[in-house]
Amino acid sequence: MSKLSESTALVEVKPKFVPLLQRRSSFFDALLTEVGHAVQVISRSAQAARPNPAGRALTQKEETLSTEETQHAAGLMRVNHVGEVCAQALYRGQALLVNDSELKGLLYQASSEEVDHLVWCDDRLKELGSRPSVLNPLWYAASFGLGVVASKAGKPYNLGFMAETERQVEQHLDSHLVSLPAQDQRSRKIVEQMRLDEIAHRTTAEEQGASVLPGPIKFAMRCMSKVMTSSAYRL
Repeated sequence: MSKLSESTALVEVKPKFVPLLQRRSSFFDALLTEVGHAVQVISRSAQAARPNPAGRALTQKEETLSTEETQHAAGLMRVNHVGEVCAQALYRGQALLVNDSELKGLLYQASSEEVDHLVWCDDRLKELGSRPSVLNPLWYAASFGLGVVASKAGKPYNLGFMAETERQVEQHLDSHLVSLPAQDQRSRKIVEQMRLDEIAHRTTAEEQGASVLPGPIKFAMRCMSKVMTSSAYRL
């Protein structure tokens, strides 16, 4: 047998490796992922994908606010932090069960940016010598549950929940930009970037065909938001 024949024979009998079949993700896998994400948020170990708009972190000794201004700024940033806990929990709850892949991607993208916001708010709370709301686990669970329920309402109403959530958050941020101490530029830079992102989320939802939510649902969301903001400012 020639060398060429031997080479050909060797090639012909060379064993072929069949890739192992990949296990399809189950609902239980997705649920475990959500539990892990919730733990990260509540334990303050979540990481932002974008840099903090306020720049490098300050030490408490570098803070220039008075005691009263510091307490007020911390209360507002704690409210903003709770708002971001609720918003991203709502979106992840919706994304868990929706069947539309485009909508699912949109919800996860918005949730990711809300995580940036809550990390920035948490960073500012640390600078101010304060902490997030002790009721965050309750708000996370309630918002996630609402998202799961909303996920079955169809794409237009899921987008409607997103648009209305962002609209209400935007209103809170507008009021905070007025209420923050004039010299608290660090908190202001964070809130301003958050506001731009929330407007973009609302606009995207509306352009994708968001339905206007019924009046009773919007009223219930505002009532929940009122309770949340009132308690988060102090707790």
